[in-house]
Amino acid sequence: MTDKAILTIGDRQYELPIIRGTDGDQGIDISRLREMTGMVTYDPSLANTAVCRSAITFIDGEQGVLRYRGIPIEQFTEKPNFVEAAYLLIFGKLPSHAELKDFSSRLTENELLHEGLKHQYQHIPVDAPPMAILSATLSNLACFHPQFLALEDPESFIEAAARLISKVRTIAAFSYRRSRGMPFVYPDPHLRYCANFLHMMFSIPYKQYIVTREIEDALNLVLILHADHEQNCSTATVRTVGSARANLFASCAAGVCALWGPLHGGANVEVIEMLERIHRGGMTPEECLRLAKDKTNPFRLYGFGHRVYKNYDPRARILKDASEKVFATLNRHDPLLDIARKLEELALADPYFVDRRLYPNVDFYSGILLRAMGIPTNMFTVLFAIGRLPGWIAQWREQHDDPTSKIIRPRQIYVGPPKTDYVPMERRSL
Repeated sequence: MTDKAILTIGDRQYELPIIRGTDGDQGIDISRLREMTGMVTYDPSLANTAVCRSAITFIDGEQGVLRYRGIPIEQFTEKPNFVEAAYLLIFGKLPSHAELKDFSSRLTENELLHEGLKHQYQHIPVDAPPMAILSATLSNLACFHPQFLALEDPESFIEAAARLISKVRTIAAFSYRRSRGMPFVYPDPHLRYCANFLHMMFSIPYKQYIVTREIEDALNLVLILHADHEQNCSTATVRTVGSARANLFASCAAGVCALWGPLHGGANVEVIEMLERIHRGGMTPEECLRLAKDKTNPFRLYGFGHRVYKNYDPRARILKDASEKVFATLNRHDPLLDIARKLEELALADPYFVDRRLYPNVDFYSGILLRAMGIPTNMFTVLFAIGRLPGWIAQWREQHDDPTSKIIRPRQIYVGPPKTDYVPMERRSL
């Protein structure tokens, strides 16, 4: 198999190296294209451009495969442990018992917010978007932990990573409490990661929220399934900001801003709002699919199709099963789950969706599951950010440790006016 690609421009040919990945990925190395030809490639949204080599996450969109450091995502479902998955992504291997215990202890030691940072919540409007609070507060952590702005040794990096992963759930829970006008509940050092978050969210003075194992496992699963997903919008943002040698706090805060968008982290909110509209309006699932196929109708079916997956999103399958288990445990009925089940059943049997490979994605069931846990809709994207944080940290570190890494600086093709002379004010027409 050749290791070169031949590019022909006019009567000249150029040899470009071919890079091969572990699982069959191939890419044409165009890093010297402009130097050799004076040209650049044009690839809006970078859908066909690999911006890095990474050993963190592998996706095969055609087959519906997702692996963290080589491990299939399905193998994390038996005893879901978000902290273990976070360690794997960040440090490149599954932790030993001692390593997991040490990392968990670091999370516990860093779960409190500096009182000065906590007091800033008093100046935030109660109706402020939780994602705005999360982004601002993550950035503000740099003010209270300046010793971690330069992470040039392994110990300081581990401490900074532990602070971010631990404090992000406290920041998120405090943001929720602020929006409800409720007193802050401090973290409980005796609780595990997810149980502690739910405790800070839902406990009230003198009445602690008791987390069932089923709910705790489900939240672990939600966070694990969102922990990394290759070079998506928010991860690419973290890498772009980090390429300027910006600190880890600033880079992750930028990732939150990118995740905030409804086309990225806010997609499961769109799904829930769609299901609620269907339920309120008394629309049948059959009618919804008919409207979704009508290009003249404004109705849009959210939660189907994916930029990368051209098969069933493996995360959606796991979350569907988890939703069934949680509702069975709670002995509760949710009409939105019934609508979602029927929509999926009909879509998978409809040639329109099958031919276009529009299968349920991770957003289709994640919102229903979070809703079952009592998480309000405006906190869905915050939960996504908590889950994605280990991936952002892992990607930032990988880029930071790469000696060939350069500041990300895309090119453009200019389509504005040609050279034009400046016209003095008195000579300009009205």
